[in-house]
Amino acid sequence: MTERPRPGVPETGRSNEESGSGSGSCGDDCGCGTSSKEVRADGAGAVNVDENGQLGDVEFTEPSSGKSQDVDSPGAEPDKRVGVPEGVDLDTPSYSIRSEMNDIETPDDKTWFMELDEAVIDADRCIECGTCVAACPSDSIGVGDDGKPELVKMCTGCSMCWDFCPRGGMRYERQWKITGGEDNVSGAGDPITEFTAQVRDDWHDEAQDGGVVTAVLSSLLEEGEIDGALVATESEEDPWKAESFLATSHEDLVENAGSFYNQTMALGNLDLDQWEHKLPEKDFEDLNLAIVGTPCEIEGIRALQDFDWRKGAQNELIEAVEYRISLMCTKNFNYERLIGEQLAEKRDIYPEDIGKLDVIEGEMRVYDTEGEQIIAEDVGEFHDATLKGCDECADFTGMTSDITVGSVGSADGHSSVIVRTEQGMKAWETAEHALEHRDLDSRKAVGKLQGWDKKKAFEALERPFDPDAPRFIDYTDHAEYYGTQVAPHDKGH
Repeated sequence: MTERPRPGVPETGRSNEESGSGSGSCGDDCGCGTSSKEVRADGAGAVNVDENGQLGDVEFTEPSSGKSQDVDSPGAEPDKRVGVPEGVDLDTPSYSIRSEMNDIETPDDKTWFMELDEAVIDADRCIECGTCVAACPSDSIGVGDDGKPELVKMCTGCSMCWDFCPRGGMRYERQWKITGGEDNVSGAGDPITEFTAQVRDDWHDEAQDGGVVTAVLSSLLEEGEIDGALVATESEEDPWKAESFLATSHEDLVENAGSFYNQTMALGNLDLDQWEHKLPEKDFEDLNLAIVGTPCEIEGIRALQDFDWRKGAQNELIEAVEYRISLMCTKNFNYERLIGEQLAEKRDIYPEDIGKLDVIEGEMRVYDTEGEQIIAEDVGEFHDATLKGCDECADFTGMTSDITVGSVGSADGHSSVIVRTEQGMKAWETAEHALEHRDLDSRKAVGKLQGWDKKKAFEALERPFDPDAPRFIDYTDHAEYYGTQVAPHDKGH
C-alpha cells in the first residue's frame, strides 16, 4: 500500500521542522506565514485550499461602515429577522427542567424558595419582615422593587427561608414558648413589670406618643451598651415610606423618631457591608446592636438567634443584636395601597400634607403639618391597604421581645412599656433617669386588644394554633391546610 503524502509536507518525507522552517511554520514553499494545519487534500471544508491541500492567498471582505437599516423613509421596512423554526419553543423553561434532565425526584427533606413564593408571597400572605433574606445561607434572596422577597440567584433547597418564615414554616406561637423558657424571665413572654412613661426632655414632641423607644436607645448608646440601633427612617424619594436605618447617635434617633405604618424588611437589612461605614472598627463578635420592629420581625430575629444553622452575609449583625424592642401592632399596611390609594386617591390627602399618622383606639388618625387632625376613621375602613398576612398574627404585644412599647393602655402623649426579660430590665434601668413613669394606666386595655387580636388570628389561620407543636411546619402539611401546590418547582412556577 502506497502512503499518501501528508498535506503541507514535501514528498521527500521530511517534516517542516526537519526542513528548517521552525515550529509553527508551514514550510518555505508555502509562504502563508500561518501555523501548520492538516487539511483534507481535496480542500473540502476549507476556504482557499487547492486540490493538494495547499493554502492560497487569503482574501478578506471589507466591513461596511456608516450604514444602518433605513426605518425612517416612507415605505422603508427594517430587514427581516430570521424567524423561529416551526416547533421550537423559546420560552424560558420552568423549574421542572431540573427533574426532567436529572430524572430524579426532589428529596422529601428539601423545601425551596419557590414553595415559599407559592404559599406566602404569591398568596399575598407575606408580612415583609425580611426573615427569609436573613436566613438564606447562600444569600440567594433579595428584596424586589415591590418590597417583597425575590430570588436573585440559584436556590439550593436548604429549606431555611421556609423554616424561619412566620407565615410559612415557623410556628410563631411555639417560638413564644421556646424564647420564654419556663420562668419567662431569662427569655420572654409574661411581663416582669409594666409602666406608663414619657421622656422628660422636650425633643419628644416629634416622637410617637411618649418618645420612650428613642430615650431607651439613646441611653444605651450613651452608656456604650450598643454601637447602633436598626430603626425606621423616611425614604428620601417617597414621603411616609419607611426604610431601614442604622442610628449611631442621639441626633440620628431624634431625627428619625416616630412611627411608620409599612414594613422595612428590617431583617433583610442586616448585611454588615451595608452599615460598616457607620460602625466602629471592632471585631464582629464585639459589636452590639439593638433592633426595633414589629412582633413578627422580633419573632424572626429571635428564631434566627436561638437556632443553630449556617448563616450567610447577615451572620455578623444577627449575632450582634443584644436588645430587641417590639412595637405593639395589630396590623401593618402596604405603602402604595395606604398612602397612594386610600389617602391620596380616595380622600385627597397627599403625602406632603401629612404631619403625623397614628393608629389608636381602633382608628386611623391623620394630622396635617400644623398638628391639626384631618381624619379619624375606623381602621377597618383601610382594610384593603393592610398586609393580609397580618390577619393571622396573634402577637399584638411582641411576646418574644425584651421590651414592648405602644400607646394602648396609657394616656395621650405617653407610652405603655412592657419589660419582659432581664436584658429588657437592663435597658429600662439605663434609660430610667430620662423618663417620667408610673404604673401602667390600664392593663385591661392592653389585655382587651390582645384578646381581640388573638380572636381575629384564630379566624384567619388555616392551620391549628398550637404552642406545644414542633417549631417548624412541613411544607406538605402547610400545603394541605392552605390548599397550595406541592413542589411548584417541579410542576413549573
